[in-house]
Amino acid sequence: MIKSRICDLLNIKYPIFQGGMAWVSESTLASAVSQAGGLGIISSINAGADVVRDEIRKCKSSTNKPFGVNVMLMSPIADQIAQMVIEEKVPVVTTGAGMPTKYMKEWLEAGIKVIPVVASTAIAIRMERMGACAVVAEGGESGGHIGEMNTMALVPQVCDAVQIPVIAAGGIADGRGLAAALMLGAEGVQCGTRFLSAEECQIHEIYKKKILAAGDTDTIVTGKSLGHPVRSLKTPFSRKFAEMEKDPAQTSESIMEFGTGSLRKAVKEGDEKMGSYMAGQSAGMVKQIEPTVQIIESMISEAENLLKGTNKWV
Repeated sequence: MIKSRICDLLNIKYPIFQGGMAWVSESTLASAVSQAGGLGIISSINAGADVVRDEIRKCKSSTNKPFGVNVMLMSPIADQIAQMVIEEKVPVVTTGAGMPTKYMKEWLEAGIKVIPVVASTAIAIRMERMGACAVVAEGGESGGHIGEMNTMALVPQVCDAVQIPVIAAGGIADGRGLAAALMLGAEGVQCGTRFLSAEECQIHEIYKKKILAAGDTDTIVTGKSLGHPVRSLKTPFSRKFAEMEKDPAQTSESIMEFGTGSLRKAVKEGDEKMGSYMAGQSAGMVKQIEPTVQIIESMISEAENLLKGTNKWV
């Protein structure tokens, strides 16, 4: 069985994280992932701090396995969420979109295992010095907010730069990706897009159908001009957003206003015109809706078989 330091550190069976996807990663999906042996993660970008607290408590009632909460540091309610995870005794916190400097001391003193998402070796080194127990090295192939480097180049460099476990993310959707990540030096993987097709994922049916229908070139990156690049499926909304970015007559404010609420419209309403269907480049590999436990166990089984056969290359 595939096992790494991250399994012992977090008391999980398999080194597979489910990404903290805004409006997507709630208690039903997170508890299913944790119950299946991975690490389920609840997103803090939902309808507000009270809603997130409710999701945390629902997750606790659905599984006795470890789970995490993703804190989006640029969120206006980040301070509230940071305190709440302490109050609710959340075992693991992942962070994104910034440095968790102001929260690290209190989190660590509360016994929380902090695992920041990083997009460069410099940030990974800084997070290790601050007390992070691991980092998620996320490449630009992932869905949602992305960095500049790709997974294949980023992961081994982060592994060389830090002593703590590295979790690979970006473009990973099956056992081949897990096996490749381990060969690059990672000790686990984080998947987001793959879990959009899980039976337990509560996104709108139209969102799931779009993921299943996606091909290898069906994503687009928008938001670079705003300093916040985002990868999503090519849709009327994302194409219009890209056009507005190229139009000198458009201001940053008007573009931002156009995009406000677009992810919620996709997740909750299945709005095909104004919804932002965030997804990674691995969407073209997702071909069926399956129970979470089947997704995880098939990834592990495929990776084990591949790793057992590596001697054919030497």
